[in-house]
Amino acid sequence: MTTPDIAARRVLGAIAALVVGTLTLSACGGNASADANTDSKGGGGTTAKTSTAKIVISAKDGATNASINSTGVQVSGGKLTDVKMTVAGSGQAVDGAISANGASWTPKEQLERGTKYQISATAKDSSGKTAAANSIFTTVTSSNSFIGTYTPDNGTTVGVGMPVSFTFDKVIGDKKAVQSHITVTSSSGQQVVGHWFGAQRLDFRPQDYWKAGSKVTMKIDLDGVEGANGVYGVQKKTVSFTIGRSQVSTVDVNTQTMTVVRDGQTLKSVPISSGSPEHTTYNGQMVISEKFTQTRMNSQTVGLGGEYDIPDVPHAMRLTTSGTFIHGNYWYNQSNPPFGQTGTSHGCVGLADVQGAQGATNAKWFYDNSLIGDVVIVKNSPDKTVAPDNGLNGWNLGWSEWTAGSAV
Repeated sequence: MTTPDIAARRVLGAIAALVVGTLTLSACGGNASADANTDSKGGGGTTAKTSTAKIVISAKDGATNASINSTGVQVSGGKLTDVKMTVAGSGQAVDGAISANGASWTPKEQLERGTKYQISATAKDSSGKTAAANSIFTTVTSSNSFIGTYTPDNGTTVGVGMPVSFTFDKVIGDKKAVQSHITVTSSSGQQVVGHWFGAQRLDFRPQDYWKAGSKVTMKIDLDGVEGANGVYGVQKKTVSFTIGRSQVSTVDVNTQTMTVVRDGQTLKSVPISSGSPEHTTYNGQMVISEKFTQTRMNSQTVGLGGEYDIPDVPHAMRLTTSGTFIHGNYWYNQSNPPFGQTGTSHGCVGLADVQGAQGATNAKWFYDNSLIGDVVIVKNSPDKTVAPDNGLNGWNLGWSEWTAGSAV
């Protein structure tokens, strides 16, 4: 899943619409475009010949909430000859390039938030007459903007249970405005609807699991969208990912087994050990959200005492935010293996494994055959059904409940 820092590098958008008014050059400089060429005529008079080149800088001179993504320069009636962009004050250059046809210039990289920049641009028309424009502006600050970290990432292949999930770094007051500027579509034609979990998380999914092999496209157009009073989005990007084969695994606590079904065919049935009577495993549909070949598990991080601290749990796959995993277990009683017999864990689903994650074990087989987004269903546990916002587990809401949580 994507982190805020990573998402910030990915953030895609641009604050508000381009400022398209032509800027007019004053005698003392400023934020303008104009022609400085004149021809002398008889009698001592002069007749100004204005350049037909008209330069437009997307960020208006003096703006304090300029886009970090779509800042640039365009010209009509001529071609750009030179564009310089710097960080105001330090003079640090911002790399960019004029297009092959000379009609536009864009920065090479996304701009920083809360930074003052200066752009100076010149252009010539077909007669060689020059026009110029300048703008000094400040991009939107972090305190006055919001971003959403999202999963899954662009270009990934995920399981049929993988929702699109956004977590915003600010409380969203206008959920309708934000949701209406994120669209999620599938090549399968399935209807996709958003659902809000509180004021900072928005998930999207179809009524049933995604169709295997389909392509899902997410269009994020939050640039300039006011998500809360005076707080604007800065993301504009299209993200797509592919749904892989269909794999749904069902853990039956009564029999202490897990049956793995792929594309309608049973691949394997493996013995497991679920939660103990004191620490039962949640029921419900859970989605694999993270995979770790080895990871540390410490009971204190999940609200327990010092009951365990295992530095190298093998083949661990996260099912809930609160700490439920399906993972390998090498520390079981070798003379009395619990797998297929009884639940002994603190709520996780355990499979037989060896230390070091190298053996040809059931845990390794399941890990190697699982994708982020695959579904693991637990049934017949004495515990409650997992909360739909505890992990990527919105499938535990019926469709009417899911759509009722949409703001559009």
